[in-house]
Formats: sequence, structure tokens, C-alpha cells
Amino acid sequence: MAVLVYIESSKGKIKKTGFEVAYYGSKLATSLRTDCVALLIGKTEDPGSPGKYGVSKVFHVNADQDLEFDSQSYASIIAQISGDNNADTIILANTANGKAMTGRLAIKLEAGSVSGANSLPELNDDFVVSKSVYSGKAIVKYAIETPKKVISVMGNTIQPQIIGESIVPQNVTFPIASTTLKVLERKTTEGITPLPEAELVVSAGRGMKGPENWGIIEELASSLGATTACSRPVADSHWRPHHEHVGQTGVAIRPNLYIAAGISGAIQHLAGVNNSKVIVVINKDPEAPFFKAADYGVVGDLFEIVPKLTAAIKRFKQH
Repeated sequence: MAVLVYIESSKGKIKKTGFEVAYYGSKLATSLRTDCVALLIGKTEDPGSPGKYGVSKVFHVNADQDLEFDSQSYASIIAQISGDNNADTIILANTANGKAMTGRLAIKLEAGSVSGANSLPELNDDFVVSKSVYSGKAIVKYAIETPKKVISVMGNTIQPQIIGESIVPQNVTFPIASTTLKVLERKTTEGITPLPEAELVVSAGRGMKGPENWGIIEELASSLGATTACSRPVADSHWRPHHEHVGQTGVAIRPNLYIAAGISGAIQHLAGVNNSKVIVVINKDPEAPFFKAADYGVVGDLFEIVPKLTAAIKRFKQH
């Protein structure tokens, strides 16, 4: 009756979302009065570190191999490990990889599943999982009635806390089935937290007037340790790379802090950011729709306000 969490890694390092699902799984296991076990696949640094977040056992599959993610092979391994350890609840991060496996696992295990959970399950009489729907305008609660359950968890749903110590992982070898997937090209961004995992995001729109002015946004993001983002018109105009586009047709995010400068706040953009815990809007138009969704609003010229905000943050950090 254990809880099994799949922990993602990138370039040999456990992702932030990996520690989040480890802690989420351990909290759920405590409520269910059972154990939480973790699964890592491929070469990973410090594979025992999930133990710090309440995991009682770590299975490290093919620990000496650099593997390309393949949803079919990985889902088969997760299903096998869950069966061997009598795990009836599987937790994944709601990342691109997690989304690719949630449905596969549900079919393999004949399990009920919920993608994009935004809180721990309610365990009064049923097993109830909540998620946002209609672009964040409503929350739906799903009662999973099947014996086996698969849940993918939104980033920043829970703040992981160290409640234990690193443990010695148990190495396991699985044959990785051949795949028709072939990597033709890989483009990566170095040194920044990916938008789905970012706790702090600084974003800007057409109010920047051109890509040559983006330096003040990057400097503000750097002062905060934040990830940069943009609106769709900015990405479509090639002012910024498309992986920074947040919104209904881009990346959906839920950081602790979202700063939007020079973005009017069209409904398509709001759909991707309105789960942010705190939204700060900077716009010279007092009638900009974004102000209605903001926790804090600043009416004024962003070319004056943003540098002053950056300077204030730097002064604050010096004390």
C-alpha cells in the first residue's frame, strides 16, 4: 500500500520538482500511514537525497547509464517497480515528461488518474484530488475510486522541507527497450530555472517597444534570481525566444511571485499566469485589464520604474 514517487533529473541532477514530489509523496504517505518510496532512472548525482524529504527507500534504475527519456520505457519501469513494492499510489511532477507518462501508467495499472493536482488529496471518506480548470477560473475536486491511483502534481504546489537524512539507494537494473524515438537536435538554456519550476518570474510585453530594451528586465530578474518570460506578441515578433512565452498557448506557470511589465493582460495571457501566488503589474495605462488580476499594481513608465525597483532590491540585499 506504499506511495511511489518518480523523481526526474536533468543532466544528472535531480530537478526542483523532484524534491517537491518527494515531499508531497511523503506527506501523503504519512496521512495514509504507509511508506513513501522513490524511483530514479539513469545516472544521477546524490541519488539518496530524496531521503531528506521523507522518502524511506530509493530505487535507482540503471544508475550507470546516461539515458534519453522515453515515455513508453520509463512508464513500464515505473509500473514494474510499483507492482514489486505493492505501491497503489504513484506521484509524478506535472512536467512534459510527467504528462507523457500519466496516461500510460493509468492504462497499464487500470488506475484512476488526475493530472495537474494543486494540493494534497483530501482523505476524509474518499480520496479527493483538486485541480484548476477553465484557465484557472475554477477548481474541481475529483474522487478517485479505483484501488490504484496516478497523480501528477503542479510545480510549486508544495514547498519541500528537509525532515530526514540522505539514504543509501538500492540499485536496480532494467533492460531498456529499443525505441523509435530519435533525437535530431537539442537546444538547452543554461544557468536559469525552467519556467514551470521557477518560484520568481519577471515578464514583459510589447510595452518594452523593442528587443534592444530588454536589458532592464534581465537586470531586474538577475537581482531577484528570477527567470525571465514574455507575452505571446513578444515571442511572435522574435524579440524573445519562444520558450519564454507564458500564457494559454505558451507555458502555464504558478510562481510565488510574477512581475509583469508592459503587458496589458489579455485573457489568453492571464490564463497561463493567474495561478501565481503574488502578481505585480507595472503599466502606464491605469485601465490595463491586468490590474484587475494584480495583487499589487504600479501605474507609470516602466522605463523609470523597473530600474528604480532593481536598484532598491540591490540596496536591500546589501544590508
